[in-house]
Amino acid sequence: MIQRLPSPSLRPFVSLLWASDDTVQALPSEDARERVLPTGAMHLVFRLSSEPLWLFDDAAAASGSAAGHAIVGGARASCYVRGVATRSQSVGAMLQPGAALPLFGVSAAELAGRHTRLEELWGPVAEVIREHLAELQSPEAQLDYFESVLLQRLPRVRGLHPAIAEALERLSVGSDVRGIVADSGYSHRHFIALFEGAVGLTPKRYARVLRFRSALARLAAEPRVTLAELALAAGYGDQAHFNRDFREMAGLSPTEYRGAAPRFPHHVACTKNGFGR
Repeated sequence: MIQRLPSPSLRPFVSLLWASDDTVQALPSEDARERVLPTGAMHLVFRLSSEPLWLFDDAAAASGSAAGHAIVGGARASCYVRGVATRSQSVGAMLQPGAALPLFGVSAAELAGRHTRLEELWGPVAEVIREHLAELQSPEAQLDYFESVLLQRLPRVRGLHPAIAEALERLSVGSDVRGIVADSGYSHRHFIALFEGAVGLTPKRYARVLRFRSALARLAAEPRVTLAELALAAGYGDQAHFNRDFREMAGLSPTEYRGAAPRFPHHVACTKNGFGR
């Protein structure tokens, strides 16, 4: 996988561009699956291989559903299970809060918690773009073209609502949601609607995902840190609170996550019993 920052003119809407190719890796088992843990962000992905993205209700589900080849993954506060039984090649972007309306013509709240086929939002041009991406010979060329597509579809000048921009900054350092709403000058209901429309999650759910991501990053980076220390550092009331929140978002406990030792923190391989490897 290669990753890079977008050009400055795209950064108000896109936080990261990436291209991945696992076609040279060994073929996994025919029913291999993984849990994809929440980031709180929206993603746009083009799968360039012949197989679409397959989604499953849980790790042990007997069958799944095809989500397509060009997909918008809405912001979410819980994991989902996808198939990884076939080799794939993909190009994608992690989007900034506020990108949904100018890029797709709908609010982030309408796309949250689910996968939407891009053709439902962009029409037949989504498949034309995917086919052209597949024809390009290098990931660098694919990202260059992908970036040009996004630039063409986005307005030249547009800023995130100032109250939402301030809220995102304050939430990133652990500020209390109630205080943020009070300081915004808006009613509680109006502020929540503004925030959810830009981000896809309510402020409280988004703050929970940020706390989860912080704990997940340390859990992955520091294998010897105790769960009690981790819970305290991340701002949980106690380890039991941390365990409950982690299982709700990841679909497994912190101990099970640590035992799975995933290669990428937000992608955990599933086994027959649903946990780890």
